[in-house]
Amino acid sequence: MTGARVRIGIDTGGTFTDVVAVDEVTGEIAVTKTPSTPHDPALGFMTGVHKVLDQLGLSGRSGAVAAVSHGTTVATNKLLEGKVGNLGFVTNEGYEFLLEIARQSVPDGYGNSYFWVKPDRIVPVDRIRTVPGRMAFDGTEIRPFDEPAATAAARWFRDRGIDTIGVCFLHSYADDAHEVAMREVLAREHPGATVSISSEVLREYREYERAVTTLVDAAVKPDIRRYVQNIGTHLADFAGGAVPFYVMKSNGGVLSAEEVVHQPITTVLSGPAAGALGAAVVAQRAGFPRVVTCDGGGTSTDVSVVVDGRPALTTEGRIGAYPSKIPMIDVVTVGAGGGSIAWISPEGTLKVGPRSAGADPGPICYGTGGTDPTVTDAHAVLGRIPPHLLGGEVPLDVGLAERGIDELARRLGLGLEACATGVLEISAWNQANALRQVTVNRGLDVRDFTLVTFGGSGSLLACRLVDVLGLGGVLVPRDPGNLSAYGLLTVDVRNDYVQTAVRRQSVLDAAEVRAGFEALSGRADAALAREGFAEGERRFLRTADLRYFGQAYEVRVEVPDGPVDGALLARVADRFHDEHRALYDYDFRGDPRQEVEWVNLRVTGVGPIRKPEPQPAQPGQGAEKALTGRRPVFFEEWRDTPVYDRAALGAGDVVVGPAVLEEFSSTVPLHPGFTARVDPHGNLVVTRTEGPGA
Repeated sequence: MTGARVRIGIDTGGTFTDVVAVDEVTGEIAVTKTPSTPHDPALGFMTGVHKVLDQLGLSGRSGAVAAVSHGTTVATNKLLEGKVGNLGFVTNEGYEFLLEIARQSVPDGYGNSYFWVKPDRIVPVDRIRTVPGRMAFDGTEIRPFDEPAATAAARWFRDRGIDTIGVCFLHSYADDAHEVAMREVLAREHPGATVSISSEVLREYREYERAVTTLVDAAVKPDIRRYVQNIGTHLADFAGGAVPFYVMKSNGGVLSAEEVVHQPITTVLSGPAAGALGAAVVAQRAGFPRVVTCDGGGTSTDVSVVVDGRPALTTEGRIGAYPSKIPMIDVVTVGAGGGSIAWISPEGTLKVGPRSAGADPGPICYGTGGTDPTVTDAHAVLGRIPPHLLGGEVPLDVGLAERGIDELARRLGLGLEACATGVLEISAWNQANALRQVTVNRGLDVRDFTLVTFGGSGSLLACRLVDVLGLGGVLVPRDPGNLSAYGLLTVDVRNDYVQTAVRRQSVLDAAEVRAGFEALSGRADAALAREGFAEGERRFLRTADLRYFGQAYEVRVEVPDGPVDGALLARVADRFHDEHRALYDYDFRGDPRQEVEWVNLRVTGVGPIRKPEPQPAQPGQGAEKALTGRRPVFFEEWRDTPVYDRAALGAGDVVVGPAVLEEFSSTVPLHPGFTARVDPHGNLVVTRTEGPGA
């Protein structure tokens, strides 16, 4: 059998690159992990491609690759590290301090300090140029665009070597003529510059958030362009021609590499979004409607909420220090991964993270030059992970880890086991606090949810999280270390478009709303056509942002299919009352003093991509068939603990803790009092059956 037949999902993390491939002819699925190569991510990427093709018996068949979907942290890491480069900013005359003024909000209400130092702005005032001209909120031109001043500004940037520039003029969401004119001037006077204009990045009001979102887009655009072009070139060289190449977006969809270079900000939560989507698919198939996800990697842990197979979405996210109003899966990230470094604060207390040993030099036990003790080293010292990772590809030196943890223990006045346990306890609480942020802080009771753990380190602290949070149990998917890569194969192409149109319900014109949705749908339709989707395949989802008049923030409400008329607008307003009550526990339905106001119209264009079919687990033969040996593991005390090969467990098999369940990409230390059962889909369902909370 020849021809393109294999679809591959590749998630590049800070420590490992995860790969899943599905052969659409046989239905066979192959999974692998390979160390990431931060100096040139394409090397780890292509190594993963070769490995999964070998597993499928297609080695050397480069033409077998039908498509590749990719999750990347290039944009995320650049922003988290604050490396935005030499940015310039153009705005209206008189508004050069727009970024400095920002919002009058203080993170965490000053926390435990009486002082808060305002962080540096993404563009300092001395790299901001202003241009006369002004649009009104309804798109009426108040003052004309001053082209000579724009030309002078463009030359100023050019002469100073500032070649990444964001443009945000007031009310450009209503009329973009001035921003388009500014871009044309920059193209003429400074042709080497990378330019983003706010009317294309975020056609929505609130100029501060729109300006920062546009500047973030400009900052990551050169890196994303180089990155995807480099990957695309390697793929084309390997396959002897172009291969359909998609990049994961923060909104839970993918976009072709050719299109994503024009919308780079949409990738800022690329990797975490893929994991949340994969967990949503697995949880829904397994019959768990309400789950919280815990994606543990080498550098960080990402958590999110999934209800009825749909991850929570937000447009109020932040990437590092920068607000970003693009639609994204609501993910909270905490620096608590396997490579997170344990250290002693100036006050003499033990801390874990957010600094990470990453892939290079890695934890001490990797034996590749790392000198700082990490969470992985603590697990190794306590016997909770095997003496090698990835089936022997990454051997671990437990002796080195013991020396590193012991040195830290002596400085703290602790024994070796107490110190290692303390490192894991702090890491577990860091993860628990992140899970509370996406549940308790959103008005949800975390005890109503099942935890889905995945990623290379995501399941290592699962039992402790059950006890800390009072969870009902844990779902550990098949190949949990590769779930993000699997998630990349389960998502569709998605494009989001927004238009601010502020109108009170009492004066809302159905014809105006209809025209707004039609314009947005036209843009979405054109984008899907460029992606190669036939007219009958394209779907469009409508939503709107509504609020009570006088409120500062909105609630997203679905707009049903059908003609946009007065009856539909009334149905949407009625649904808004329900959504408001669900979020805030009150509404003003029927109160004539509190009128509903429409703020933004939104359309999401969806192009369907074929998804892999689930493979049922083989019937179990009894857990003893999967027993591979025993070793000492520390669970409050050293215990002679059975070790199981998870891949050899079948549906219905039950393992009682204490035990360790090992597989190629991940490990589950099963604490005393816990039981793991294999469900019909091959997932592990972990519950506490003895002790507190059983």
